[in-house]
Amino acid sequence: MKNFLKKIITRIPEVWKEAGWRGPLQLVEIYRRKQKQQENYQAWIALQEKPEKLDEKEIRAEIESFSHKPLISVILPVYNVDEKWLRLCIDSVLNQLYSNWELCIADDASTAPHIPGVLKEYTEKDERIRLVMRFQNGHISEASNSALMMAGGEWTVLLDHDDELSPDALYYVAKEINEHTDAQLIYSDEDLIDTRGVRSEPKFKPGWSPDLFYSLNLVTHLSAFRTDLLRKIGGFRVGFEGSQDYDLTLRAIEQIDEKQIRHIPKILYHWRTLESSVASSSEAKPYAHERARQAIREHFERTSIAATVTEGYPPLHRVIYDLPGDTKISVIYGGGKKQFEKISAENFEFISAETGSGSLAERFNSAAQKAGGNVLVFFENDVAGLTIDALGELAALALQKNIGAAGARLLYQNGRVHQGGIILGIADSAGFAYRRLPGWYRDSLMRAQVINNFSAVSGACMATRKDIFDEIGGFDALDFPNGFYDVDYCLRLRERGYRVTWTPHVELVGDGKTVTEKIIEKRDSKEVKAFREKWKSFLENDPYYNPNLSLEREDMSLDINLG
Repeated sequence: MKNFLKKIITRIPEVWKEAGWRGPLQLVEIYRRKQKQQENYQAWIALQEKPEKLDEKEIRAEIESFSHKPLISVILPVYNVDEKWLRLCIDSVLNQLYSNWELCIADDASTAPHIPGVLKEYTEKDERIRLVMRFQNGHISEASNSALMMAGGEWTVLLDHDDELSPDALYYVAKEINEHTDAQLIYSDEDLIDTRGVRSEPKFKPGWSPDLFYSLNLVTHLSAFRTDLLRKIGGFRVGFEGSQDYDLTLRAIEQIDEKQIRHIPKILYHWRTLESSVASSSEAKPYAHERARQAIREHFERTSIAATVTEGYPPLHRVIYDLPGDTKISVIYGGGKKQFEKISAENFEFISAETGSGSLAERFNSAAQKAGGNVLVFFENDVAGLTIDALGELAALALQKNIGAAGARLLYQNGRVHQGGIILGIADSAGFAYRRLPGWYRDSLMRAQVINNFSAVSGACMATRKDIFDEIGGFDALDFPNGFYDVDYCLRLRERGYRVTWTPHVELVGDGKTVTEKIIEKRDSKEVKAFREKWKSFLENDPYYNPNLSLEREDMSLDINLG
């Protein structure tokens, strides 16, 4: 109870700034919620990891059936780590159900007297363990490169000296390699583990989401790379210590296709929470965050993307793309003309779709035909908070080569989330991420606070390029005249290889329900039935969600009924 009160008191100034007098009350609500989530996670672990779920005999039989059993090199840089955590770390590799691995350990000239003896003991215990003792401390990048130099495996997995792999980690990596032979990079879900062995804060990640990755290191651990890819990019770079893995992954993705990046939606890695670790606190290594931003800047320079990288929601990252000077923005609104009266600039035009015959989707299509801009921004209802800068930032997102549509964050007047991105499969149709949670709420992946990807964004505020809109025939007003026109449009973009991006940095306020929101509430409307039929495969597996999360609620929380 004391810790509970201490956490609340510490954060009161922060949430008061975010939400005023409502903040402290919301804080109590959120901490109670997090306590419940931790209880749920313990129940989930007991359910998912009970002995019959991890049938070693069955797994070993499946491994024997693999057509390809790649050698996996686990690289482990070591420096002055407590003996207890080092043993648990190495033991977690020895305990792998998949046996075709090697452990490449590079000690970075540790001064702790127990390190040499412990490492020598393990090399004598298992011939798969390889060791190099560095004579000069070079920090984690150089130590990791020393370990990488020993790697003889087709694939390389990264491991920190105080963390643990789950017993089935390498089995699932090998399984993924067999099922997706063109894979180049594989990452998994992860959680934290404290000094008592209690696990918490699971990160149930989405499939590959470039914009989320530019906001924070989505990949982290468990991460597996083709070894020749790591050698091609030159391994780890000195000067990026603290964010060396982030920089490594940024350089790796430049060499491969997005389809070669695979996500395993299982908890395969446990970060140890020690006072000195980033897992324990984002303030443990404050220098790491600026090095991460520098790595992102250099990535954009190498890939010829014009953008500014700055701090976003502390201590994470925000990418602000440059808006070309010749951009013209056509704002098309279905209601609320007054919101645009204070916006006046040469590169804007405002087109009303408020009146006229047909559904809103039809009126939007008609207005889009008249538009002279190269970016279309659609608004369904009256909202507050629009500025030239906000519209410009949304347009700049939509103009990126691989982005098909961009959406904003909508809040209710009381500061709670009205709409984040759109999640597919909620109640067998769709739902709105984080709805009714406080605007300042943050979960373990911080998706409510950073630019990231969803399968769809709402037509309440959506930006898209006019050439793309025309190319795919605009909104489908025939099947989705009164709702789901926006979700359907985004999914048609996804079919063509475009991604859909959502940003909390364009924040609008309004209490009016969106067209799709009203239709969803009817459950069995014509549009809902048509949507379920047309997009069945997406509803069964939203690539920007996670199969471990609930399809009954919109709070992106764990589904404890999984069995």
